[in-house]
Formats: sequence, structure tokens, C-alpha cells
Amino acid sequence: MVTNEQLYLAIGIPMLFNATILGVLIAFVNSKFEAVNAKFDGVNTKFDGVNTKFDSVNAKFDAVNSRLDAIENRFDDMRDLWRAELRRVEEVIDARLKHLEERG
Repeated sequence: MVTNEQLYLAIGIPMLFNATILGVLIAFVNSKFEAVNAKFDGVNTKFDGVNTKFDSVNAKFDAVNSRLDAIENRFDDMRDLWRAELRRVEEVIDARLKHLEERG
């Protein structure tokens, strides 16, 4: 027959062993997850560097776009000036033709 102490040892020692093995397994899995998280944090910092580079490129494009807008406005102003000047020349030519028609 088995005494109470032997029964407790027969049940308790395997339970303690299983609990220890399970604790070690959980610690191992947790360390693996932390390693993966650390790698993702490293990747995120790399992407932060890329994002700052894209931000600087976008700022340069914005500067170029503002310069091109200024040039476009100057072209529009010059076109309006040329139209006004051509209208004035046309009026002068019309007046001279009218004067020549009245004389002749």
C-alpha cells in the first residue's frame, strides 16, 4: 500500500516539474516575442528616417511649385500686357485707316 506521503510525492513532484517546464516555456516564448518587437521597433525607426527624408523632399517640391506658380503669374501678367498693347496698336491702325478712308 501507498502511504499518504508517497501519494503526495507521486502527485506533487510531476505537477511541480510540469509547472517548471511550463514557466520556462512561457519565458522562452515571451523572450522571442520581445525580440520580434525589438526588430519591429528598429524597422520603425528606419521608417521614421525615411519619412523625414520624404518630408524634406516634399518641402523642396513645395518650394519648386511656389516658384513655378510665381513664373506662371508673371506669364499671365505679360500676356495681359501684350493684349492691352496689341489692342492699343489695333486702335491706332484703325484710326489711321479711317483717316485715310476719309481723305481718299
